[in-house]
Amino acid sequence: MGRLDGKIAIVTGAGSGLGKAISESFASEGAKVVVTDVNAESAESVATAIGANAMALHQDVADVQRWQAVFEETEKAFGTPHILVNNAGLVIPATIEDCTLEQFRLTNSIMLEGVFLGCQTAVRAMKAQEELCSIINLSSMAALQGYSPFLAYAAAKGGVRSMTKSVALHCKEQNYPIRCNSLHPAGIDTPMVRQAAVGAEGDPTPETGMIPLGGLGHTNDVAELCVYLASDASRFMTAGEYPVDNGTLYQPN
Repeated sequence: MGRLDGKIAIVTGAGSGLGKAISESFASEGAKVVVTDVNAESAESVATAIGANAMALHQDVADVQRWQAVFEETEKAFGTPHILVNNAGLVIPATIEDCTLEQFRLTNSIMLEGVFLGCQTAVRAMKAQEELCSIINLSSMAALQGYSPFLAYAAAKGGVRSMTKSVALHCKEQNYPIRCNSLHPAGIDTPMVRQAAVGAEGDPTPETGMIPLGGLGHTNDVAELCVYLASDASRFMTAGEYPVDNGTLYQPN
C-alpha cells in the first residue's frame, strides 16, 4: 500500500527537475498526479512516462484564469485535489544594483504571485474535502539567508516563506482540513541549477551516500520529504519551514 493511495495531486513546474521527481514519487506512492508546466511538451513526456495515473496540463502559473481551469480539468479527470505542490520557478542573475524592474516583476509574478494564486485556488477547492489535504510551497535557502547574486529570486522566496505561514494559520482558524508548509532546498542537481546562469559544475549527484558540504543535493532528497508532507503521516505539521540543505544554513562557508 502506498503512502498516498487515494490522493490526487497537482505539481507545477513538473516538466523537469524537482517537479518531475516529485510527480514520479507521488505516483509511485499511489497518487494520481496532474503534471503542469509552461512547457507542455515536457509535461506530457513526464505524464506519459508515469502512465495512466498521470495527466499533463499546460500552465502559466501567473495566469489566474489558467489556475481555475487546471483545477476544473483535474476534478473532471480524477476528482478534487488533496495535494498542491507550488514548484514552478526561474532564476535571473542580478544584484540590487543591476536588477531591472522588469526582471523583478517577472520573477515575482511566477514565484510569488503564482504561489499566491495556487494557494488561493487550492484552499477554495479543498476546504470542503473530508480527507486531509496538503499544500507544499517550494521556497529556498535564499529565503533564510539572502542571496545577493539573485536578488529577485531571494525576494520571491522570502515572500513564499511568510505567505505559507499565513495560509496555514488561516486554514487552522477556519477549521479547514488543509495543512501548508514550505521547503527550503539549497542547491539541488536540476537543469535550472546546472544552467550557465547559476554555474553549478561537477559530476551528477548520486542518489545514495553522503554528500560533502557544498555539494548539490539529489532531486529525490526533496521529493521524499514532499511525499511525507503530502501524506496523512504528517497531519500534525503545518506552518513549518523545512531546510533541505545538508547543514548549509548553520555552516554557510
